Amino acid sequence: MHSNKLHIGELEELILLLIMMLQEDAYGLAIRKNLHEKANRKVTIGAVHGTLNRLEKKGFTTSEYSGATEIRGGRRKRVFSITAAGKKVLMASQDVKVNLWKQIPEMALK
Repeated sequence: MHSNKLHIGELEELILLLIMMLQEDAYGLAIRKNLHEKANRKVTIGAVHGTLNRLEKKGFTTSEYSGATEIRGGRRKRVFSITAAGKKVLMASQDVKVNLWKQIPEMALK
């Protein structure tokens, strides 16, 4: 039996990858925008925040609030970063997929 902590869904995986890509700009709206632009995935901001909260609860991300800005009407952004456990689960997910791709007979791909 495998631990659930070692498995992530596709949206979780995409969001973790975007957190690594966006770095200090990894907050809800930026992640949603990049999901659409770079992964062709349209998701609600609620789905993004739900996934971010789940990833943080699993220990794959941490978050902190940035300083309030005038542009945001004095509201602060919740910026996410990936943890060592998050990087580990991403690598494990990549390894599984690469391993499966390598096992597909070449003629099946034609």
